[in-house]
Amino acid sequence: MAFARFMSSAAGRLLRIVAGIALIVVGLVVVKDTAGIVIAVVGLVPLAAGLFDFCLFGPLLGAPLSGRAIRDRR
Repeated sequence: MAFARFMSSAAGRLLRIVAGIALIVVGLVVVKDTAGIVIAVVGLVPLAAGLFDFCLFGPLLGAPLSGRAIRDRR
């Protein structure tokens, strides 16, 4: 649950946004071709999770999907 709390915090959200942008850039600029597109599309997942405040690992760890619900659970 501590991991889900961190990922729903402001620092966790920023980390997911930065990781998503990094994957997109690496996929489109460094790798290129089909593999690069796949990496860029995968990078959209953490980017969207950070921007829209949901944690995909939450339900796997017994926590809610919504970042706000995880923060309110304390």
